[in-house]
Amino acid sequence: FSAVRAGLVSAEVLQREQQELRSQESSTKLLEEESRYSKTIYRDKSGRKRDLEREWLEQQQKAEATSERDEQYARWGKGLAQERQQQQNVEDAIKEMQKPLARYIDDQDLDRMLREQEREGDPMAALIKKRKARAGKEKKEKPRYNGPAPPLNRFNIWPGHRWDGVDRSNGFEQQRFARMANKRAVQELAYKWSVEDM
Repeated sequence: FSAVRAGLVSAEVLQREQQELRSQESSTKLLEEESRYSKTIYRDKSGRKRDLEREWLEQQQKAEATSERDEQYARWGKGLAQERQQQQNVEDAIKEMQKPLARYIDDQDLDRMLREQEREGDPMAALIKKRKARAGKEKKEKPRYNGPAPPLNRFNIWPGHRWDGVDRSNGFEQQRFARMANKRAVQELAYKWSVEDM
């Protein structure tokens, strides 16, 4: 669409219109040059500017978190114990591959493996299981009393783990310790008195 008038036009009007067109073109060229290298501004529905780089970083972090979680769930779905067993099998296979092909009678690994195998109809299997169960029970440590320090007794016996901390004695132990301390103090005083002159 041109702004030039149609029909007979005088030279002055024609020159004025051409000058206006040139000024408009030069102003649009300036705007084109300014806007050519400027960044596009993106806005949300409410009209605020959006920071696309920050949004992209947030999406990347969310994607990483979800991928880690999905990977963990996938590992759990396969079974952690099965994965450990598979890893153990691979390590055992590598260990076995490194051994020589011929295995002799003094091979300790072979001997241990054969001893640990449970065979059907083995008369000693029940006895071995009982021994292993008993050894496991013996390793268990009995519960101990852990509360305020208990009063001393002449045998240095620690109270049971269910003791409530109340001293229900008749006082004999305390009197005995007091007599022993008194006797020791008298002996020490007697010794110091006897060597006082020296």
